[in-house]
Amino acid sequence: MTDLKTSPLATNVVHRGDCITVLKGLPDASVDMVFADPPYNLQLGGDLLRPDNSVVDAVDDDWDKFDSFAAYDAFTRAWLTECRRVLKPEGSLWVIGSYHNIFRLGSAMQDLGFWVLNDIIWRKTNPMPNFKGTRFTNAHETLIWAARSREQKRYTFNYDAMKAFNEDVQMRSDWTLALCTGEERIKGEDGKKAHPTQKPEALLHRVIMAASRPGDVILDPFFGTGTTGAAAKRLGRHYVGIERDETYAKVAETRIAAVIPAAPEDLKVMGSKRAEVKVPFGALVEAGLLAPGDRLYSPKGDREARVRADGSLVSGEFTGSIHKLGALLENAPACNGWTYWRFKTDQGFKSIDALRSEIRATM
Repeated sequence: MTDLKTSPLATNVVHRGDCITVLKGLPDASVDMVFADPPYNLQLGGDLLRPDNSVVDAVDDDWDKFDSFAAYDAFTRAWLTECRRVLKPEGSLWVIGSYHNIFRLGSAMQDLGFWVLNDIIWRKTNPMPNFKGTRFTNAHETLIWAARSREQKRYTFNYDAMKAFNEDVQMRSDWTLALCTGEERIKGEDGKKAHPTQKPEALLHRVIMAASRPGDVILDPFFGTGTTGAAAKRLGRHYVGIERDETYAKVAETRIAAVIPAAPEDLKVMGSKRAEVKVPFGALVEAGLLAPGDRLYSPKGDREARVRADGSLVSGEFTGSIHKLGALLENAPACNGWTYWRFKTDQGFKSIDALRSEIRATM
């Protein structure tokens, strides 16, 4: 048997077996994102009945049954520990759950060193009603998004893309999406749903778009019928699935094989200023794009400054950085020097930001 841990990570595969056992065999720091939809541990005390005494097709599978909270907690910490190990240094993890388990998941994540970035409320437009009328209708699930650690400085968040996705309004942490129904709901030969907790692909689309880039590897240790894999393939990402139920695994593979990925040119993620490489103004002087003594001009051309060898500017009695000098000359509290200063070309004035872009292109 191939030793997965010492071999390059195989992607776009569904590993059969216990998630913890398979995870232990995966290489360190090999995946960019984890999406986990673990057992809910519903603790059902018997059949759930509708008012007409018909039985609700609820989650009563063996994979959702644990002897105690302690057993569930031990299982949770074991798979979370392995997920943290296989995440790359700038990777992140998403978990989803209901009120039955999400608080235990969150506590375990924090105890293991994960740093919570957001909790997301998935508000279901078509939730199952509370048939007994003894509680509020349970109309949402919670997702927790976390970095590997508090010290982690960088992680993927496509802020500008998500804002554009949301009609140029900053995306909030409450998402309204329908349950998986209709043609998307996979059914077996008996006409019954193939998996009791199949998630809508729209949910995974949003998660993957928000926190990964094309070409990234996304791990799902509770793969089920492959929603994560289907969304990942459609969006130009790679997936690694782990599923112990052979029936689910086969359904997932058949489902994913039918997915047609989007064209690469349609998968480019809108860039974010926050994610761009920092370029000091002095780098333009070092690269010879500007020389000591060159003159820069204000947007209206009514103010000018000379470039000095150390990357500072001088204008009359004032000196400073491109930002500080711009603010001084305009008597303003602050100034973005990259968009303020211009240099003269044969075609007229151009922003020094164009020169910064040239430097970035070489990095």
